[in-house]
Amino acid sequence: MSELIEALKQKVQEEPFAKKMGISPVEVKEGYALVEMELGEEFLNIHGIAHGGAIFSLMDSAFELASNSHGVVAVALTMSVVFHRAPKVPGILRAEAKEVSLSKRIGTYYIEARDSEGGLVATCQAVVYRKG
Repeated sequence: MSELIEALKQKVQEEPFAKKMGISPVEVKEGYALVEMELGEEFLNIHGIAHGGAIFSLMDSAFELASNSHGVVAVALTMSVVFHRAPKVPGILRAEAKEVSLSKRIGTYYIEARDSEGGLVATCQAVVYRKG
């Protein structure tokens, strides 16, 4: 299984979108992923705070790794995000995805995004369809 985990981490590091966003894996294991990105001024929205799309993208990357960590292709069915507060910019943002339930065809996940100080930025419930 460690070969699969290492391959997933490598794929994220090579993925064009993750590279553009500066997303990198910190820890990945079966049903779990922790990823991070540096938030700079290029991620600000019209209000001068971190863009929700940047926060969502980081959470989606954690979800992608956690849900594909079993060696079965998993694709998102739904993600429901609640934004609690804006993270400080510049700063480091981390997203942690944890598997809640797993069946042959469906997986459910809980994801949290936290800022450099550990403050809760956003939470997410997500569901994947397992194709294998």
